[in-house]
Amino acid sequence: MVERPHMLQLYENDVRPALIKEFGYTSVMQAPKVTKVVVNIGLGEALDDARALDNAVGDLTTITGQKPIVTRSKKSVANFKLREGQAIGAKVTLRRTRMYYFLEKLFNVVFPRIRDFRGVSPNAFDGRGNYSVGLREQLVFPEIIYDKVDRVRGLEVTIVTSAQTDEESRFLLRELGMPLAQEANQIAS
Repeated sequence: MVERPHMLQLYENDVRPALIKEFGYTSVMQAPKVTKVVVNIGLGEALDDARALDNAVGDLTTITGQKPIVTRSKKSVANFKLREGQAIGAKVTLRRTRMYYFLEKLFNVVFPRIRDFRGVSPNAFDGRGNYSVGLREQLVFPEIIYDKVDRVRGLEVTIVTSAQTDEESRFLLRELGMPLAQEANQIAS
């Protein structure tokens, strides 16, 4: 039997009952949950260097444990020397068990490894309960071997929840262990 992620057990045992109590839901199914996590790397340099795309795909595969799909441009843009259909990035969509393992690693290992980290912005919600955070370098992930990196690349992580409002999503992610900046400042003082 495969062991269930610790974060999923935390959600079912502690976070979901706290959400029901806090927001007064009448059903367990009304409680918001994390539905998917999307990890994305945009590659402007892939237009000039074909190996950049292969290296970014390799980094994403190492970080997430899942093979990414290559994203392609939808339109031609002459100013950027971009043609329709050219490869310009890579993304991975994580669901279920892999998603929870990735979030555990992100909250407990990756964020603390960021230099001068004081918590993530509590204002990066999109109005529909989803949260996006950008990381400046892929080197903060423990799986990445520094000597094999050809170039430092940033990546974006989007956490998609079933919450209807930002307040519900903020409460959910805080209870799951996400270090939001306002809480990090209160703990330090």
